[in-house]
Amino acid sequence: MPRSGPVTILGIDPGLTRTGYGVIVADGSSHRCVTLGAVSPPSRAPHPEKLIRIYEALIDVIRETRPQEVAVEDFIVGHMRAAVAIGEARAAAVLAAAQFGLPVTLYKPSEVKQFVTSYGRGSKEQVGLMVQALLSLSEPPSPPDAADALAVALCHALKRGTLALLNPDRGSAVSRVAPR
Repeated sequence: MPRSGPVTILGIDPGLTRTGYGVIVADGSSHRCVTLGAVSPPSRAPHPEKLIRIYEALIDVIRETRPQEVAVEDFIVGHMRAAVAIGEARAAAVLAAAQFGLPVTLYKPSEVKQFVTSYGRGSKEQVGLMVQALLSLSEPPSPPDAADALAVALCHALKRGTLALLNPDRGSAVSRVAPR
């Protein structure tokens, strides 16, 4: 069941080259950005080292911001090699959350765009501008991966709020990945 009152949400946009993260506090219809950024492992680093860097950086973000929930963008990639790389980065993100016993919800990119821009095929620029507006930021968040991560966190906040309004007596229908 979604928590009542303020909730801190970590949004993650996984990628092997750059993983964006953004942390918000959602309190009803009010949303505030706590922090944002991106993890960019060295491009020439061995593949396993890139995954370790992503994992360790997200562990640091979790320790510093203490989110109660984590939302991760799932991926839809046509190219097999890119899908595997993004999937591995997503697994590092989910593992970092699981280390702290945090519930993880996965969202498709179109779902994030639908909730944040009201259009499932919004451009990166539209997403950045809507994130700026929804969080009352002075400028669109940068880098774009961090803007996407904030959009994932906002999608989660908006969706959990909608579910709580529609059915306050039942648990969330959102699929979750939780530790055993």
